[in-house]
Amino acid sequence: MSTYERDALAMDAYSNAVTAAAERVGPAVVRIDIERDMAPRYGRYAPPPGAGLGSGFIFSSDGQILTNAHVVEKARRIFVTLADGRKFPAGLVGSDPEVDVAVVRIGADHLPVAELGRQPLRVGQLVIAVGNPYGLNWTVTAGVVSALGRTLDAPGSKKW
Repeated sequence: MSTYERDALAMDAYSNAVTAAAERVGPAVVRIDIERDMAPRYGRYAPPPGAGLGSGFIFSSDGQILTNAHVVEKARRIFVTLADGRKFPAGLVGSDPEVDVAVVRIGADHLPVAELGRQPLRVGQLVIAVGNPYGLNWTVTAGVVSALGRTLDAPGSKKW
């Protein structure tokens, strides 16, 4: 077998792994729409003033959803749209701006869930992100963990 054929097989295996993971997690990815009293605008994908949007995923079949704290910050009303198109009002369960994580809950159950990883991340590990950025619906990207425990030397930055 040639080097080219071995590389092609490896890429096919990687592509199949990414596709399978995206298909498994995709039904649990949600769109989060926010109504605020005021909202900053960020570029051409910005929602109208007083609105916001983001992405999240269902981690518990009883309607608990993990998202970023900045997505729901100062929200007056929160709405979640599931991958199947159903839309629900949501309530904020809790938020930690220090680590930019929030949990919201919708009034539904028996929902598809995305399993959270149980192993610690390692530098060099391949990772896949499935989300709904800017309301673009199911978006998939892949990458490599480049560093852990890095501190950014910027105002308001945190150690990750």
